[in-house]
Amino acid sequence: MRKGILSILILLLSVVLIACGSEESTSKWDEVQESGELVVGTSGTLYPASFYPEDSEELTGYDVEVMKEIANRLDLELSFEEYGVDGLLSSIESGRVDMVINDMEITESREESFDFSEPYKYSYSTMIVREDDLSGIETLEDIEGKRHGGGATTVFAQIAEHYGAEIVSYGNVANDVYLRDVENGNTDLVINDYYLQSLALKALPDIEVTLHPDLKFHPTESAIVMGNGEDELKQKIDETLQEMREDGTLTKISKEFFGGQDASEKPEEDIEEIEGLEL
Repeated sequence: MRKGILSILILLLSVVLIACGSEESTSKWDEVQESGELVVGTSGTLYPASFYPEDSEELTGYDVEVMKEIANRLDLELSFEEYGVDGLLSSIESGRVDMVINDMEITESREESFDFSEPYKYSYSTMIVREDDLSGIETLEDIEGKRHGGGATTVFAQIAEHYGAEIVSYGNVANDVYLRDVENGNTDLVINDYYLQSLALKALPDIEVTLHPDLKFHPTESAIVMGNGEDELKQKIDETLQEMREDGTLTKISKEFFGGQDASEKPEEDIEEIEGLEL
């Protein structure tokens, strides 16, 4: 009798262990393949990376078209979920999305909690200031005491705080809101990506702001963000990006959205590194 009970217990334990092993072996890539769909977080308000053209309901942009091409080459359906910049990373942690693409910079602190693909974009930071007086800013040290407009959790806000600026945070708003606040004095500057800011200014020429002519700093690499430890998913994304780089697709998409410039290659300009900035 005891042997019979012991045999049953051993059998039940084996079933439990096998089930647990099966759960552990299921990766995000397995889940994506099973569903046949990639769910990707983006803002939809970041021109020209992720935005809606005027009078259009179709999301597009450099980041969006890169992700569409990746999904197509992996034979997956693609859907986008839109969040404010400050909510994108938490959407990965909560499982609402599989990954995020939104000109997201690779930083050491982010790498503690997330995995990043290989970079699909290289750039650097600059700042938008008022046209008439450059918002009283000649050097990065002049940012102290100024009002910086932007998402509170962005790298650009961290740079502004590093130099002593006050952060004025927004929800998921379009570029014109940021720029008009600089123009009318509600804020003094917006630090952001060079390519994004130069294209935003070109699209909104009536707003009297400008890129600072002398300040180019903090070289950046943007990549797709995934949950920590998703090695197989990262490998698939990296292999696809490499194919797109080698066959010229990344360059082609970049030139379409960045005024003929190739943001998929590292810039040749002399870019100032910021000492003591921990990101």
